[in-house]
Amino acid sequence: MEMELWLEQIINGLTVGGVYALIALGYTMVYGILLMINFAHGEIFMIGAYAGYFMLTTLLATAAGQFSRAFALLLAIVSAMIASSVLAILLERVVYRPLRNAPRLAALISAIGASIFLQNMVLLLAGPRMKIYPDVFPSGSIDLGYISISYIRAFIIILSIFLMIVLYIFVQKTKTGKCMRAVAEDMEAASLMGIDVDRIIVTTFFLGAVMAGAAGVMVGIYYTQINHMMGFIPGIKAFTAAVLGGIGNIPGAMLGGFFIGVAETIGAQILPAEYKDVIAFSILVLLLIFRPTGLLGEVITRRS
Repeated sequence: MEMELWLEQIINGLTVGGVYALIALGYTMVYGILLMINFAHGEIFMIGAYAGYFMLTTLLATAAGQFSRAFALLLAIVSAMIASSVLAILLERVVYRPLRNAPRLAALISAIGASIFLQNMVLLLAGPRMKIYPDVFPSGSIDLGYISISYIRAFIIILSIFLMIVLYIFVQKTKTGKCMRAVAEDMEAASLMGIDVDRIIVTTFFLGAVMAGAAGVMVGIYYTQINHMMGFIPGIKAFTAAVLGGIGNIPGAMLGGFFIGVAETIGAQILPAEYKDVIAFSILVLLLIFRPTGLLGEVITRRS
């Protein structure tokens, strides 16, 4: 029974960790190229959750049957990815690009301002009440011997790992991905070699937002409730995951996300539940003291 309990907590941690890892990818890719912390990334994740909610509720209001629910969920995830990526591109063009050569503090303040603006915009447009995600998964679980995994947990873990693998292959194997790595290595040299740095930066924001949008729907269907403030805590924990793995390091962000998720769930089993959020930030403090470059090391652009 004790083993089953711990295995169940590890599965819960992998579920939450997959969401953290997807959000962390946006932080780590943007910082790896621009040396900027996009503190509005949590709100990009939140917008994805809302876009998925409105698409899902609209489709399910007129659809019936299990197939239609699966199709509605697929369209909800796609709509969340589109909404988040459009928002991220707008933020890059309007908020961050004019300050690209300004001191880092200016971009940081701008990011915080964008975060507060987006929170209040959603508050005014969608209202202060929680939105309840429709139930799209059947009850039941997959039996794995010692433990069983509910369909929704299996879906989140598999989809998050799939999206991370696709992103990693894209960055490593495609021409655009190689350009992204070149810009992260040396922006000025990449520009002299004919790489369109502005296009690569927009692509980086786009890819991070696509991951965050999918994570928003995952959180919605898992916790069933969303609101305009939902991006803050997961965003900070995802940033912690990015730092834990090594800022600018894509595999590091994936590893850090799963590590934070598992550490939280296991820690909540040992400590009182109200200390769950403390665990992630304690890990961040200890990491900054003993290994500030993260578990896998930093991968960031060079600046003259």
